[in-house]
Amino acid sequence: MLSSPSVTIPFRQPKTALEGLTAEATAGVVAAASDVALLLDSDGIVRDLSVSSNDLARNGIGDWMNRSWIDTVTDESRHKISEMLADVVSGKPARWREVNHPADDGDVPIRYFAFSAGSEGRVIVLGRDLQGSAVLQQRLIQVQQSVERDYLRLRQAEARYRLLFQSAAEAVLILDAPTRKVREANPAVARIAGREEGSVVGQGFAILLDPASVSAATDLLDGATSSTGGEAIKVKLANGETCLLSASMFRHDRTSSLLVRLTPDAIAQGIDPNATLTAVLSRISDAFVVTDTDLRILTANPAFLDLTHLASREEATNLPLDRFLGRPQIDLKIMLAQLRDHGALRNFATVIRSQFGDQEDVEVTAVVVPDDTQPTYGFSIRNVARRLAEAPVAPAIGGAVSQSVEQLTHLIGRVPMKDIVRESTDLIEKLCIEAALTLTSDNRASAADVLGLSRQSLYSKLRRYGLGDLDD
Repeated sequence: MLSSPSVTIPFRQPKTALEGLTAEATAGVVAAASDVALLLDSDGIVRDLSVSSNDLARNGIGDWMNRSWIDTVTDESRHKISEMLADVVSGKPARWREVNHPADDGDVPIRYFAFSAGSEGRVIVLGRDLQGSAVLQQRLIQVQQSVERDYLRLRQAEARYRLLFQSAAEAVLILDAPTRKVREANPAVARIAGREEGSVVGQGFAILLDPASVSAATDLLDGATSSTGGEAIKVKLANGETCLLSASMFRHDRTSSLLVRLTPDAIAQGIDPNATLTAVLSRISDAFVVTDTDLRILTANPAFLDLTHLASREEATNLPLDRFLGRPQIDLKIMLAQLRDHGALRNFATVIRSQFGDQEDVEVTAVVVPDDTQPTYGFSIRNVARRLAEAPVAPAIGGAVSQSVEQLTHLIGRVPMKDIVRESTDLIEKLCIEAALTLTSDNRASAADVLGLSRQSLYSKLRRYGLGDLDD
């Protein structure tokens, strides 16, 4: 919708209407029409003034006599004064301009209108005090900021209660009191009742119950509607699960609702649903440790304490994992990169050190456990020192090439690469010499020619690898 342009209606006969006014009457009209009125000469010097606002008078505006008007304003307002005076001289239509004057308590905002006062270049300036509007505007801003802070606190509180509602181990439902239909249900409802998440919203509460428990549950809900709620009762769900049912009523926006809780017997009796898993981890022979994203230990099982020679789980808590696991500056960086990129790590060969410096070879399997607040890492650590002791440290001399190479690759991560390369070179030389001796029917002169070696070099390598009967 277009706004209509502003319209001004001037006096039709100003001379007839105002010709009888005396100078005193004109001065009174000007003073009454403004909070401050200035009479300027052609140089912009204040030659007379009228102040009808107590606030402006207290800010020293009455002391402007014989001062240049442009010198009474702040630096950012000087160009506005120059433009207003230039418009009066050129005869352009005047318009209101807002300028600021410096004062002890801060800038004083005034809205001015300037027009010509006849010959000799005199100018009359009318000003209206904007301090009251500024105070009201400041109060409005403060109220808006207060409302925004209250809204933010409300949103934060709602987020906390929503998180509590979603993460509760017991089933929590909000029912419409008159109809007993489900308005909201947390994820535990689907888990405990054996239904798909969200499928119970809009349905009657009775569909969750075994028919034998509907009557008792109805009596409990009726009692909660008429009072603050009674004692919890035991009910049977449609899937056979036994729970404690409790309910209480609350009002919101002139509507009545019921807050209903279904607590499984295991939780009601204080039984930890993860107790079996905890017991298994405490007895398993593989070490298990949980860390935060900074790899600081949150908890560990007894097998990890045995490997690291720590006395108790409390002693291990909050210690950095790299104090015990992995070769310094190498392994943990690789494991972290794998976990962050893929979320899991399998059978990574590394070492574990006890707090006394003892070192053993281990294999690590790890996984990331995502969480909205604090993700965690779980590490399963298997001691493979006995398995490695049974495997030959170096490849067998007479073994096949594929088997020897496989044995060498198993040394990666446990032996420096330069040692593996040297071992591989010796293996290849030994295999070549054996093949040449077989090809030449143990004729060493012919074998040296085949290999491109001198007889002395061949004899030296035969002695080195213990091949053939050198007593001949």
